[in-house]
Amino acid sequence: MRTILMATGAIAVPALKRLVAEGSRPLALVTQPDRPAGRHQHEAVPPPVKPVAVEAGIPVLQPERADDAMPELAALRPEIVLVMAYGQILRRPVLELAENAIINLHASLLPKFRGAACIQAAVDAGEAETGVTAMHVVPKLDAGDIILARSIPILPTDTGGTMHDKLAALAPDVLMETLAMLADGNAPRVPQDASQASHVGKLARDDGRLDWTRSAGALERRIRAYDPWPGTFTTYRHRGRVKRLKVFPQTTVTDAGGLGPGDVRHDGDQLRVGCGSGALALETVQPEGGRRMSPGEFARGHEVDRLGAE
Repeated sequence: MRTILMATGAIAVPALKRLVAEGSRPLALVTQPDRPAGRHQHEAVPPPVKPVAVEAGIPVLQPERADDAMPELAALRPEIVLVMAYGQILRRPVLELAENAIINLHASLLPKFRGAACIQAAVDAGEAETGVTAMHVVPKLDAGDIILARSIPILPTDTGGTMHDKLAALAPDVLMETLAMLADGNAPRVPQDASQASHVGKLARDDGRLDWTRSAGALERRIRAYDPWPGTFTTYRHRGRVKRLKVFPQTTVTDAGGLGPGDVRHDGDQLRVGCGSGALALETVQPEGGRRMSPGEFARGHEVDRLGAE
């Protein structure tokens, strides 16, 4: 079948590689423009999928909006448009481009967690599993009829980053099975139960601020869910200034032991922080302007008895 792939994020790279390996090379890749990256934003960096397409000899289009490339896309006369982590809401001209169907691979078990931060949301919510859903694209975000869904468990040690990689590895199987059903004309269309839908928007760096009035279990999941992006942090006072302290996974839920929310107790090489219920023992932190270190190292250089300072 004549296909076009619309993708930007790294999660789509294994799917693109599978298409190439199995002789289903897309007619073109539509992806976001190269963007400045890094601390100083000096050099434009291509989307992760672009080098894979270039190496495979697939033409690459990088319009600011997908609509801007409609003349080129229409000339390709695609039967199927495949979408995964493209990063834009598609408008009607693009939705009507394909002769057969426009399909999206979404990294959750729809209708749960429609939207951008679906991987982090599943870990944060304490879900037992998540997965990849292949669905028809409609104007309403992630609301189209489902063709196929495959699930995988979320382990107690999983982070947003590890789940991203596991779902990226699952996506090619979902994609190829979906394409086979479309080619055979037996792809189902199962409407989503809108009453069970939930929505998650894009995350910003400040969304990673830890609220110590929440339970220790909820904070432990949040720290794992938001690793590596946007990361989690708290604040502390040091020499009259409020500074940020990054917090990393491998935290342990413990008894509060009389600690109130944000209260700190230094027990040898352990930093125990009181929460709304229970406490968290932190294993790795990074003070503002410093390096990653153990709580014991942090305590030796910082006399901190409370986190979450304003």
